[in-house]
Amino acid sequence: MATYVVGDIQGCFEPFKALLAKLKFNPDTDRLWSVGDLVNRGPGNIDTLRWFYAHRDNVTMVLGNHDLHLMAVSCGARKPSRKDNLDDILEAPDRDQLIEWLHFQPLAHHENGVTLVHAGIPPMWTVKDTLARAWEVENALQGARCQEFLRAMYGNEPHVWDDSLSGMARLRVITNYLTRMRYCTRKGKLDLVSKGLKPIPDALAGKTVAPWFSHRKRLTRGETIVFGHWASLEGITDDPQVIALDTGCVWGGSLIAYELETGKRVACDCTGITNSAAG
Repeated sequence: MATYVVGDIQGCFEPFKALLAKLKFNPDTDRLWSVGDLVNRGPGNIDTLRWFYAHRDNVTMVLGNHDLHLMAVSCGARKPSRKDNLDDILEAPDRDQLIEWLHFQPLAHHENGVTLVHAGIPPMWTVKDTLARAWEVENALQGARCQEFLRAMYGNEPHVWDDSLSGMARLRVITNYLTRMRYCTRKGKLDLVSKGLKPIPDALAGKTVAPWFSHRKRLTRGETIVFGHWASLEGITDDPQVIALDTGCVWGGSLIAYELETGKRVACDCTGITNSAAG
């Protein structure tokens, strides 16, 4: 039995199938974890989502920004963007069943000393904080205020966490940390503009930002964290306990699986897949 964590698939179903074959993945004995962003931009969104639903008893996933966006578009809380290609899901006869299942997936998962998130954990949160605040968003996604939340989750404000935050502003900043964050200050102020290997100069008007995982005094230092979302890292963090798995499959890069028990990485080349730019 093995537990594999797969990076951002974003509808690239054929590379995903090829990666499973390379792993000799056995759904009867092995487990698959996903860092989220199952869908959007790639050519096989509905096939990807159907695979995860069919294997849901052996799958652990966290929600990514594109998964949340699918939920918002599906319920009419948000119009599709010009980059979206979610029609194969939205027009599928089983769309309601599949999207309802997504609503019951977490934004953070912790098991056997490993924490799984889509984008990261801000420096001033512990793992315990992360799970508790992820649950607040999960509760909104599963409750009567779901559509209200999905309308309100878009936007970059507030830029930073405050314990006194409430309502949709609180849920929005939690969502941004867990599904959109790359760079932030040591106190967790978010730079949601920079996406490359270096931040855009002065993106936060005089504030110094760095990758969330590089802050020396972050409260999760020493914890094992697995995440995706940041393709330009190409899987490199220079910290053996911070494991980056988005290696740009949707951009024509590769799709990575990381075996939790051994630390081994297995890659499938995604060259030749034509997709629009991922966000």
